Amino acid sequence: MVTPLIDNNTLDRDGTVRLVEHMIAGGVHGIFILGTTGEAQSLAYHLRYELTELVCSAVAGRVPVLVGVTDTSLEESLRLAHKAAECGAAAVVAAPPYYFAPSQPELTMYYKALADALPLPLCLYNMPVHVKVSLEPATVKELAGHPNIIGLKDSSSNMVYFQTLLYELSDRSDFALFMGPEQLTAESVMLGAAGGVNGGANVFPELYVALYEAAAANDLERVKALQHHVMAVAASLYTIGRYGSSAIKGIKCALSLMGICSDYLSYPYQRFLDAERTKVRAVLERLQAQIRI
Repeated sequence: MVTPLIDNNTLDRDGTVRLVEHMIAGGVHGIFILGTTGEAQSLAYHLRYELTELVCSAVAGRVPVLVGVTDTSLEESLRLAHKAAECGAAAVVAAPPYYFAPSQPELTMYYKALADALPLPLCLYNMPVHVKVSLEPATVKELAGHPNIIGLKDSSSNMVYFQTLLYELSDRSDFALFMGPEQLTAESVMLGAAGGVNGGANVFPELYVALYEAAAANDLERVKALQHHVMAVAASLYTIGRYGSSAIKGIKCALSLMGICSDYLSYPYQRFLDAERTKVRAVLERLQAQIRI
């Protein structure tokens, strides 16, 4: 889920509640806050705490809430995790600490220490493009043996890697593997993944829920039809402007045009310019007309 903001130090609280209701009305099975799409790395700690409390309150137990606790400091991850537990979150999610890339043995020690001290179950988060290190399959397999580590979200976009995880953990039905990039969600689910954690569901939750359900039912013809819409979203909404943050800009701009929440991005990132916003409006109108669930 994106983090609706009024300015760099203020949550868009009303927009956050509207977004939660929009996603739940669209049928999502869970909500993940403070991940990559949520701009967690740029948010002040007080905003992370406030968002956690607000989202858990707004959801009110209707679906599980997962809270990202990725940080370079183990203690800060634990503080946020305890806040998440107090607020009623179901689990926490953590990518590797970034800046200096840890070795695989260091990652193993780190995650075991984190999992030992957490008040909630932990889902690993493989995001090598942003943290400069990948959780190797052997590392994941060892960590999956920890009783408090329950799954992994993979945002590597590497299907060979993901299929290796499915193979290595094929005897672990209690360890859930989730796909991050929505373009790969359907095939991942059809191969045995537990689901997808898809940024586009902020805007079109019904589409991604329908895609998951069709893939889980092995309804290939329906998957093909829905996948076409998913690819259209990725190809048009996420590619406006030449920014590293184009996808988040596109999602937030679309949500603001829909009257759900502000399109403000955390500093130093900026909302779309007027000309780009006009492009998003045209893309959104076209997608809304084309997508049929």
